[in-house]
Formats: sequence, structure tokens, C-alpha cells
Amino acid sequence: MKDTSLALALSGLGFVLSVIWGGPLIRILKAMKIGKIIRVEGPDSHISKMRTPTMGGVMFILPVMLITVLLNAASLLGLTVLGRSIMLPMAVMVGYALIGMVDDWEGIRGPRRGLGMRARTKFLLQVILAVAAALVLYYILQVPQMYWPGARASISLGTWYIPLAALVIVAMSNAVNLTDGLDGLAGLISATAFAAYGGIALLQGDAYVGRFCFTIVGALFGFLWFNVHPAMLYMGDTGALALGAVLGVVALMTGHWLLLPLIAVIPVANAMSDILQVGYFKLTKGKRLFKMAPLHHHFELSGWSETQVVQRFWLVGLLFAMFGIALAMV
Repeated sequence: MKDTSLALALSGLGFVLSVIWGGPLIRILKAMKIGKIIRVEGPDSHISKMRTPTMGGVMFILPVMLITVLLNAASLLGLTVLGRSIMLPMAVMVGYALIGMVDDWEGIRGPRRGLGMRARTKFLLQVILAVAAALVLYYILQVPQMYWPGARASISLGTWYIPLAALVIVAMSNAVNLTDGLDGLAGLISATAFAAYGGIALLQGDAYVGRFCFTIVGALFGFLWFNVHPAMLYMGDTGALALGAVLGVVALMTGHWLLLPLIAVIPVANAMSDILQVGYFKLTKGKRLFKMAPLHHHFELSGWSETQVVQRFWLVGLLFAMFGIALAMV
């Protein structure tokens, strides 16, 4: 009960810190003319979003960093609030945020305006960071490698764990990035997934991971204060890449990463829809499986309003996250 109370308190603190500096951040981004550029091939209804401040991921990343660093520094006073193991997901968050920040900047103000960082360069950097994180998980933190739902003991994967863990991190990073296309969608879905894994961590006695997850949840709620429709800013790749990567890391730290397709069903579905769309387009030489990919755009073009898509996707995500928690606790 004490661990849960502290986790919820940290969530509240993350929310307050994000909301407090949200307004000043938006003014800074506007002054720097860091505004979103809408894809020409995107839905016409998104044209009105042009020039809305982006790179807003720093709104929740900095409070999470501040809280994590300060609470780890509290150990110098003899207080144990967060463990040093949490420095790994924080480092991953910062690393992927920097990749996303460069990508956002190049796409808005850099030489590749409208395009962003080269895909190969971006992917290579993601893989390097993911492999480094996987090595730390395997050799230093020695986390449980994999839990099968219903089994009490973890399953050892040997050194195969390293490439699998790296794949999970990179895949989730890009899946959440693809989900960041509608006002509030990526933030709501990510907050739900982090709350689910935070709950799993607390139930299995991993208080540090649970507290870290709920810190992110609170900070995301603060971001959503400004990001719900009509959005005042967007997280951009700065936030989306970082969120997905950290979600993969905390899932790996709990050992229940097999449940990611359930707990993060919307990002996974969006990524799969994008892969299927590209594959079907190439196989049929020009035909499309969906009206537009990722999946949320397909429903937009099918007549759903933006708020309907976000709310319904979030309800589906919430139900699947609850199912995932239930399987983890079997």
C-alpha cells in the first residue's frame, strides 16, 4: 500500500510540474517558430493544424527527468525512493528524445525541411541505443527475461534475449511514433500503457519501476492538458520516440513484454496497418488495403470525427490493457 501511495503521489507531482511550465514552453516554441508541418498526403482536415508548436515532448520528459534525478539524489540522505535501475529507462528516454529532437528540427528548420532526418540514420541510431539498453538489461540489471502468462518462473532465453529486447525497444518506439497523428491519441494511449505496466510492477513487488511508470503517467496527463483537441502543441518525434522506447524498456524490466501487443494494442495495430498497407501496395502494384495508414487515418476518412477516433481507440486500449494486467497476474 505504501508503494502504491508513493507512486500515485509521484504521478500527481509529475502532472503539476508539466502543467506549470506548459504555457511558457508553448510561448517559447512559438517564438522560435517551431511549428508542425502537415503532410500533403494527409487528411484535409489536418491542414488547420499547420504551424501548431511541436517538439512538445520536452513538456513531460523534463519533469520526469527532474523527479527521477532528485529522488535518486535523495539516497545520499539515506532515503530510498527510486532505485538506480531506473536510470536505464531514463537514459533511454533522453537518448531517443534527442534523436526525435534532431528529426523534428531538421524537418522544420533544417536542410531537410518537411522530411526530417534520413530514415536510415534515424533507424541506425535507434538500433544502437536499443542494443546498448538490452546489454544493460541482460548483463547488469539481470531482469527476468520472459514470463509466460500463468507461469510463475521466468523463462531463460540466453543471449537471444539481447536481439529480442532490442527489437522490442525499436519496434515500440516507432509504433508509438506512428500513433502520434491525432490530438491526444498518443498521450492517452501511452499513459494507459504506462499505468498498466506500473500496476504490474507494483503487484510483483518492483516498486521502483512502478513509481517511475506512474511519474510518466502524471507528466503525460499534464501534457494532455494542452494536447487534447484542439491541440495547443504536439509531442513530435521528440516525445513519441522516447515514450515508445521507454515503454519497451519498462515492459522488459517487468519480464511481461509478451503482453505488449495487448497492453499497447493501438500502437501495435497502427504499426501493423502501416506494414500491411506498404506490403499490399507493392504486391498489387498500386492498390490500397486501407483508405490511409496508419489505422487511425483510415477511420477518419471513413467518417469518424477526430475526437471519436481518439476516444474509441482509447477505450479499446484501456480494455486491452486491463486484459493484459489480468493475464500478468494469473
